[in-house]
Amino acid sequence: MDADVLRWSAYRSVPWKNGGGITREVADGADWRVSVADVAGDGAFSVFPGLDRVITPVEGGGMVLTVDGTPWPVGPLTPFAFPGDAATDCRVTAGAVRNLNVMTRRGRATAQVEIVTVTAAQETGTACAAGETLLVMAVTEGIAVGGAAGRETSLGRLDCVRRDGPGTLAVGGEGAVARIRITATR
Repeated sequence: MDADVLRWSAYRSVPWKNGGGITREVADGADWRVSVADVAGDGAFSVFPGLDRVITPVEGGGMVLTVDGTPWPVGPLTPFAFPGDAATDCRVTAGAVRNLNVMTRRGRATAQVEIVTVTAAQETGTACAAGETLLVMAVTEGIAVGGAAGRETSLGRLDCVRRDGPGTLAVGGEGAVARIRITATR
């Protein structure tokens, strides 16, 4: 497998820009960052001028984000894109939430996040093109990625695999993953 396995236990914890909580850094590049943040309660999100965000609740009951005055319900395992420089407040709807957070520098990179169900009966192949970075994060237990000579690497919950450039990742097991595709735009 031409990819790096990133383990939840090794993610670096850093305080939020606004001091309201902690995020764990999963991976980053020149114009993007992927992290996992714990949101314990209601409050304002940090403002990130010039960045676009995609946020996905991976644990907890979801939240309502108010972005520039408009409320948006964001359910579990539902990616939601919004500008990082918008005034954004959060109201958790059923207790604490853990969010997958993808940020890209506007005009330099874009991100697409989707939740994919993996079944034992069908392995999922995920292609990565030139100029792309692909991350596959296990949002449930029971996920493995394929390697050379048929060897698989098991992923724990919120472990991630990163691939840069052309190739394919074989994802198997039984559960769900977040497939994060980051594309350089210049």
